[in-house]
Amino acid sequence: MVNQNDVKLSLYHIYAAFVALFIGGSLGLLQTLVRSESITLPFKLNYYQILTAHGVLLALVFTTLFIFGFMYAGISRTTGEFTSHRRKAAWIGYLLMIIGTVLGVVMILMNKATVLYTFYAPLQASPLFYIALALLIVGTYFASYAIISQYNGWRKANPGQKTPLFAFMAVATIVLWLIATLGVVAAVLFQFIPWSLGWSEEINVTLSRTLFWYFGHPLVYFWLLPAYMAWYVVVPKVIGGKIFSDSLARLAFLLFILFSIPVGFHHQLTEPGISEAWKFLQVILTFAVILPSLMTAFSMFASFELAGREKGYKGVFGWFKGLPWSDVRFLSAFIGMAFFIPAGAGGIINASHQMNQVIHNTIWVTGHFHITIGATVILTFFGIAYWLVPHLKGRVLTKRMNSLANFQIVLWTIGMFIMSAAMHFSGLSGNPRRTQNTDYNGHEVASQWGSYETAMAAGGTLLLFSIFMFIILIIRLAKTEPLGQEEFPIGTALDESTNPPKLLENWKLWIGIAIALILVAYTIPVFDIIQNPAPGSPGYKFW
Repeated sequence: MVNQNDVKLSLYHIYAAFVALFIGGSLGLLQTLVRSESITLPFKLNYYQILTAHGVLLALVFTTLFIFGFMYAGISRTTGEFTSHRRKAAWIGYLLMIIGTVLGVVMILMNKATVLYTFYAPLQASPLFYIALALLIVGTYFASYAIISQYNGWRKANPGQKTPLFAFMAVATIVLWLIATLGVVAAVLFQFIPWSLGWSEEINVTLSRTLFWYFGHPLVYFWLLPAYMAWYVVVPKVIGGKIFSDSLARLAFLLFILFSIPVGFHHQLTEPGISEAWKFLQVILTFAVILPSLMTAFSMFASFELAGREKGYKGVFGWFKGLPWSDVRFLSAFIGMAFFIPAGAGGIINASHQMNQVIHNTIWVTGHFHITIGATVILTFFGIAYWLVPHLKGRVLTKRMNSLANFQIVLWTIGMFIMSAAMHFSGLSGNPRRTQNTDYNGHEVASQWGSYETAMAAGGTLLLFSIFMFIILIIRLAKTEPLGQEEFPIGTALDESTNPPKLLENWKLWIGIAIALILVAYTIPVFDIIQNPAPGSPGYKFW
């Protein structure tokens, strides 16, 4: 059970996340309709405005708020009630995140922060937009303190005992986040805010982009690791099985910390001013992150097979039939896992220097982004919400609601498949991203993109309908479904009787290795970018 004093904290984060999902998803549909020339926006609203708002609300705000809401609930469930001072820190963090979100969105809607999702220089926003980003990140630091302090408190109160796997994974996720955000904090505080205030006339564009992508790639794993938490800890319980290996799960999360941060240059393979040797090093480290992903895939399917065989299913793949396909808690996560196979393959293509030349800055990249967060992550988050909200509200996920939830999941899956497939295929033929118009004055190469743009709009329409349905179902689960106690599923491991090696919980060692890898990958090239900068740039506001 989640302690009642912590329920409100978790729910406030989750509800705010769903507001961001609703607004950001609606703006996403507008984008696809504008690109396909199905609609024309009102005069005072431009395509690049809604692109910025869509990216910020979904990729930054929705994910961050939901992740912390989920982790608060899981930490309370596995380590006990938050102390009053930790809960106070968490509420301060929530308020800062909300203030930062509202201020940032207002700036975007006022067309004073139309800088696209990556806020790439030399596009310049109002100083208030960058201050809003700073508030959002500082809010997460208060939240991170609450969770890490709770974890350390549990360890002190239970010396020698194995820490709950969920709590370990939550701390690993936060460690990754804290290290990764150093890049964007440095860029915002020391470059963007002084530049936007007019204190400096020009900005070092290469440095700003390098600092952004130092943060931007591990951000993907900040989204993914909570989904992995559900896969490792929740799904085995849902299917009536066991966690294949507690130690393997912990090692996988530690490897994500090591290999997901010093890899930002693979987003800058065509960027001038960065040595090819340093790009090559970070591409190698990018490929290393495939290892913990493969470990996760192995662990999950081992859990599936073991559960099926315990139920008596025979044959090489007989266990596959024994999985609870009608249970939305499993179905949503499994479809997310299936989407991550092409998402991972696309990531390898994006990070490969030769293949990247084919799809660089095309809508292929947008398609990859959407099946990573829009399919793998969000589908898993949907599945979490369907049991977590009724658990926190003291209600039950009934069979009827489960069936409706399955329909919503399938609708989202179809919409995301149509939209992302169209993005991938048209990207291969050169269809650009970050642009409103793609007809190129009727050029024959661009003429083939029209049907793909229509498919994107059709897929986006299905996705928005799915969001509407999801919001309605969540409101019903919170307000009108029968009172009762929905399970918070926490799985147990096959090796439950043995403690994982103490080395896996030596945080000083793993953080030290991560910092060493970062220093090797970034110190010399960043020093060179600062010492030998390209000509600086003033700010530009095109819309």
